[in-house]
Amino acid sequence: MLAIGTVARRTGIKIPTIRFYEQEGLIEAPPRTESGRRLYSAHAVRRLSFIRHARDLGFELDDVRSLLDLSDQPDRTCADVDQIARLHLDEVEARIERLRALKRELTRIVSSCAGGKTAECRIIEALADHEHCAAPHPTPAKAVKKRRKSPKSSKKHRM
Repeated sequence: MLAIGTVARRTGIKIPTIRFYEQEGLIEAPPRTESGRRLYSAHAVRRLSFIRHARDLGFELDDVRSLLDLSDQPDRTCADVDQIARLHLDEVEARIERLRALKRELTRIVSSCAGGKTAECRIIEALADHEHCAAPHPTPAKAVKKRRKSPKSSKKHRM
């Protein structure tokens, strides 16, 4: 059994985040000492390491929850896991394409600068009016991603 500070060092997860994952039900509440200190098992450390790695790969908490739930069912087909990972990959690829488009536009805008006075600055002009952009690009309100539903089951999260 390990104290939360040791678990934080081993997993690279900050103490408040470990408590948050407990509150969110991603890990079970650990037993406590008489003084109230949390004590984590090796199983909890493995589960936290799984969460950390999934988050490092960009999975949303709902997807991590679903992946943990699926990992708790070793006899189940991995089709749902594959679906979650493929949907995430599709989102990453779409995000990369949006970033490439933004890079092209920013490169074009920056290269249009003649180095004169700000009153005639093409960068300021382009930022002030989308009409000066070569291609449409999403505004922050349009760029908000719609959440998708991940396959879930009703089993408790235990990894």
